[in-house]
Amino acid sequence: MSHTKIFIYTLFIIALAGCNSEHSKLEIEVYETSASGNKLTKIEEFSLSDQVSNIVLTPELTFQTVTGFGGSFTESSAHLLNQLSKEKRDLVLEAYFGEEGARYSLTRTHMNSCDFSLSNYSYASVEGDSNLENFSIDEDKDDIIPMIRDAMAISKDGFKILSSPWTAPPWMKDNKSWVGGKLLPEYYDTWALFFSKYIDAYKAEGIDIWGITVENEPLGNGNNWESMHFSAEEMTDFVANNLGPKLEADGKANVKILGYDQNRDHLKDWVDVMFKDEASSKYYDGTAIHWYASTYEVFPDVLQYAHEKAPQKHLIQSEACVDSEVPKWQDDAWYWSKEATDWGWDWAPDDEKHLHPKYAPVNRYARDIIGCMNNWVDGWIDWNMVLDKQGGPNWFKNWCLAPVIVDPEQDEVYLTPVYYTLSHFSKFIRPGAKRIGFENSDESLIMTAAQNEDGSIAVVIFNEGNTSKNFKLSLNEKKVDIKISEKAIQTIIIPN
Repeated sequence: MSHTKIFIYTLFIIALAGCNSEHSKLEIEVYETSASGNKLTKIEEFSLSDQVSNIVLTPELTFQTVTGFGGSFTESSAHLLNQLSKEKRDLVLEAYFGEEGARYSLTRTHMNSCDFSLSNYSYASVEGDSNLENFSIDEDKDDIIPMIRDAMAISKDGFKILSSPWTAPPWMKDNKSWVGGKLLPEYYDTWALFFSKYIDAYKAEGIDIWGITVENEPLGNGNNWESMHFSAEEMTDFVANNLGPKLEADGKANVKILGYDQNRDHLKDWVDVMFKDEASSKYYDGTAIHWYASTYEVFPDVLQYAHEKAPQKHLIQSEACVDSEVPKWQDDAWYWSKEATDWGWDWAPDDEKHLHPKYAPVNRYARDIIGCMNNWVDGWIDWNMVLDKQGGPNWFKNWCLAPVIVDPEQDEVYLTPVYYTLSHFSKFIRPGAKRIGFENSDESLIMTAAQNEDGSIAVVIFNEGNTSKNFKLSLNEKKVDIKISEKAIQTIIIPN
C-alpha cells in the first residue's frame, strides 16, 4: 500500500471514530441551583476533572407513577397575595404555575380554618344544623378561591387539589372546642355530608377537588391550633361506614380519600388498620404523610412497608415546611447553612432529640423529596406557598417559612432557594411519569430519576458536599460527562 493510500485510510479511520464518538454522546440539558448563586441556571459547559463516578440509568426498571409536586393554598398565602400589587401578585402565581415557573401539579388546601388562617371559622357555623342547611364557603371567596382560580388560569396543564380539614366545628365535638377533642358519633353522618357539600360548593365555583384527607394530624394536639383526634380504628370506621358510602351515594366516588395525614413514625400502625382487609380498605385510595418526625430521617423502611401493605394505593407526602422559624429575608446563604431548627429542637422528648438536629433547609427538602421518590411516594406537597417576613400571618403565631416570602408594605417578593429546590422536581417530573432505576457509584451524590409520558427522562441529583463532583451519565450505549457544583442540586433532562 502506498504512503498516500495509508494516509487517506488513516484519515478515514479517524473520521469514522469521530462519528462514532459523536453518535454515542448522550444529548442532555442541565439546570442547576447552587449555594454559589445558580438558580435553575442552564449549564452548557463543564470544566471536568479526571476523578469521575458513574451513573447508569435503567429505564426498563420502573416503579410508581408520579401524581405530582406542589404546595398549598392557605388563607394566609391568599390574604398576602391580595395585599400585593397586581404585578407582584402575578409574579408569584406565574412563579408557581406558569410554564417558565415551577409548574406545580399537585396542591393542597384546608377545609374550615387552620393555624394559617386569620381566625377560627367553619363552613357549618350554625349549632345543631345536622342537615347543614346553612353550609357556606363564603369565608373562602375573598382569598383562597380567587387565588386558586387565578392559578388555574395560568397553569397550562392544570393541577390537582387535595383538601384537608383541621377540625369539625366545635358543636360537633365532645369538648366543644376548636382544639383537640373528638367527633361525636351522632355527628358522623353530618360530618360525611360536610365533605360532600364542600366538594359541591367548590365545584359551583369552577374548582374540582381531586382528593380529600379525612383529618389533618389525627394524633393532633390538645393545646395549640385547630385539631380533632381520631385513632386509626375510629378513622377507618368513619371512612368505611359514613364518608365512603356518602361520597359514593352522592356520585363522588372519583374523589380520592386518603387516610392518616401525619408523621411517618406512626405510619406502620395506621396502615395495618387501614388496609387490614377488604372492608377496611375499600374506600381508602391511599395514605397521606408529613415529614415533621425528623429533620433528616426519611424513614425508608416505613415507606416501603406502607407501599407493600397497599401497593395499588397512593402514598402522598401532603405537608412539609421549615417550621418554628422566622424567615430570613433576602439571605440565600442561610438556606444553604445548617442553622435551621424545628419544633423538636426544643420540645421533642429526650429519646427523639437525635432526630431533630440543626439542618440546612435546602438539604432537608432535596434529601426528603429524593428519599420519598425512591421509596414509593408518588406525590409531594409543600405547605404555605407564600408567607410574610414574620412567617405568618398565623392566628396562633406559629411562625414558619414558605418558598416565597413577601413584604406587602414594600410590595417586594423573595423567591428563596427552597423555591428553586422544589422547582427542580415539579417543573421537570410531570404527572404520569414513572420512576426508573439507576446505578450510582458515588454514594455522596443522592439522586432519583423518572421518565415522563413524552419519553423524556428527568434525573435529579443533589450534592450537599463542599467539593464539586464529576460523573459520567449513561443511558443504553450513550454517555456524557457532567460536573455538579458543590452544595448544588441539578436536574438533567434527556429529551425523547
